[in-house]
Amino acid sequence: MKLFLAEDDAVLADALLTRLTQLGFDTAHAADGLDAQQRLLNEDFDAVVLDIGLPGQDGLAVLRNVRVHKPALPILLLTALDSMEDRVAGLDAGADDYLVKPFDFPELEARLRALLRRQRVADSPRDEPRFGRLRLDRIGQRAWTDNVALELSARELQLLDILMSHAERVVTKEQIATELSGTGEEVGANAVEVYVHRLRKKLDGSGVGVRAVRGLGYLLASTDAPR
Repeated sequence: MKLFLAEDDAVLADALLTRLTQLGFDTAHAADGLDAQQRLLNEDFDAVVLDIGLPGQDGLAVLRNVRVHKPALPILLLTALDSMEDRVAGLDAGADDYLVKPFDFPELEARLRALLRRQRVADSPRDEPRFGRLRLDRIGQRAWTDNVALELSARELQLLDILMSHAERVVTKEQIATELSGTGEEVGANAVEVYVHRLRKKLDGSGVGVRAVRGLGYLLASTDAPR
């Protein structure tokens, strides 16, 4: 995996480069926003860790410019700013995730793994997305864990498709209800809870689960222990 780190704090950058190399990432580094932007536009990377407070050109400007040319590149934003407005600005500029300084290395590693897993889902054939050990056949309307078929109803398959399309991202109950209602009979919030409960039980043992995020919605996440 080729990773790009844009961080101007020399001490933090050195520590991150050491840790990421130990994890097996081939990591390139830039300490300046203009240098980072040029390399990101002209070289290929699997993921990016991008600090907002870069000299030369700030990270948000780099992010917006890179997004125009590489909309699918996974980008994790590092920021010392923790207000809701700052987080929203970073996500609106095109970040896939953000991490507030100071942070613990294990959290950074977990967020990078999540970004890369989501990218693997996005890179799967359009009609057969994968997430972890799950595989969905949209045309055949079937799903498997490894090579074992899951017995899912039509609504459960639709719910799984929605969650896999937003793997490891929160999907609101309202959004799920709207997307399920778009396929026929109107679905309410209470029905969504029932479908989530049923799907969660059928995914037991698959290494993937449906997590409830209080006050926000649901997300599909790996339950397998990291290797």
